Amino acid sequence: MGAIEIANGENEKPKLNKYALGCAIVASLINSIFGYDTGVLSGANLFIKEDLKLNDTQIQVLAGTLNLAALVGSAMSGRTSDMIGRRKTIVLASLIFMVGAILMGYSPNFIVLMVGRCIAGVGVGFSLMIAPVYSTEISSSTHRGALSSLPELCISIGILLGYISNVAFSKLPLKLGWRLMMGVAAIPSIALAFGILQMPESPRWLVMQGRLKDAEDVLFLVCDSEQEAISRFRDLKAAVGIPEDSKEEVVIPPKKTASGAGVWKELFVRPTPTVRRIMLAAWGIHFFQHLTGIEGVVLYSPRIFKKAGIESKQKLLLATVGVGITKTIFILIATFKLDKFGRRRLMLTSVSGVTTALLVLACTLTVVHFSTKPLLWALCVSIISTYTYVAFFSIGLSTVTWVYTSEIFPLRLRAQGASVGVAINRAVTATIAMTFISIYKALTIGGAFFMFAGFSALAGVFFYFFMPETKGMALEEIELLFTPGGSKAKQQKTEEVGV
Repeated sequence: MGAIEIANGENEKPKLNKYALGCAIVASLINSIFGYDTGVLSGANLFIKEDLKLNDTQIQVLAGTLNLAALVGSAMSGRTSDMIGRRKTIVLASLIFMVGAILMGYSPNFIVLMVGRCIAGVGVGFSLMIAPVYSTEISSSTHRGALSSLPELCISIGILLGYISNVAFSKLPLKLGWRLMMGVAAIPSIALAFGILQMPESPRWLVMQGRLKDAEDVLFLVCDSEQEAISRFRDLKAAVGIPEDSKEEVVIPPKKTASGAGVWKELFVRPTPTVRRIMLAAWGIHFFQHLTGIEGVVLYSPRIFKKAGIESKQKLLLATVGVGITKTIFILIATFKLDKFGRRRLMLTSVSGVTTALLVLACTLTVVHFSTKPLLWALCVSIISTYTYVAFFSIGLSTVTWVYTSEIFPLRLRAQGASVGVAINRAVTATIAMTFISIYKALTIGGAFFMFAGFSALAGVFFYFFMPETKGMALEEIELLFTPGGSKAKQQKTEEVGV
């Protein structure tokens, strides 16, 4: 019977469960608000600088504050989601975003603007962890890549909407335009907080709380067949340590399992060899993702295009919209292809393309820097290489990072392990955001992108050696990939099932 099921699984991929898709979409929308806050600042900072009479250092601090504050949110998010649940954590993130957006839209001065940006940053820390974790835990193994990449797609859509908002509100009076750009995000935050309450809780979190009947009910909603629901339910109980033959609707799990207590010790004090390998892979990917320079492109693309030769503010903003469109299109492509091509292949393709595009952009901007007259060809090559860079970043580094790190941690470590990854991610992002202008003034803008190209090459080496493929594997089996001799054990288990 097992052999027949495996044969059928190889010939026909199960259809995507529409209810699971709907849940993942709603959960992922929280990240579109973060994307909007990131994208809108790229154009808004031109007007904020003029209205509030800020210097470049203050603009860098404003850009990086969101990510520094996200460190606080990410530090709190893992334990919070283990205690109150994935769904309520998303609601909390929405409310935090709402307060931050209202303050930024009101901003009579730089201090209030910074406070609003900091509050929104805390929401970022929560949303970046919880959206992919919830989407991963609600998904089946055959479509987990697509559903858990939706948060990144929503970030990209949010960034694009931020760019469009820049163009739409740029014609308004100076004091009103940028405030509307920053404050309008409060509206979807309120709507999302209510919408999320209609979603079910993560079945994996419910099992951690011992709410077996509730978990089973959710699994029957998000699975395509009774057999799949039963199989996932059995694996979840085994992961938490609940006896397989338990028939109780509610059991009392170990206190540490229910609340997430003791996870920090398991991660940092007494990690097993398997957990160490998982941490290296998950946190290393987060570390390298933004060292490739994406924050410099997303936040400061108007400055890049200005250096290349575009002078008009409207043309700068329109060229930046192209960055958002490119990012969204290629993340959408990655969402549909992630479960077909796999995480590893897309990541290695992505980092190769990113490195090449960065080298071309760096060479072109260096020529422009030393030229005494405008160079039309250099302007065209700069725009094309920037869009190419964004396209390659989007198909792998952008999407795979969040999918991969939300699926490789064991259930008991997932939320808090992912939250550490978010903290690392935001720390690197804040560093790039707050130093990019200073770096390109010191090295020239071409030199800055040569530096990012070098980091991208190092990232490719890391991904090649420390990132095993997880495509199509059940969450409860992925741990074997990082266990010494685990790949052989996984293969033996598959052969025994086939027999």
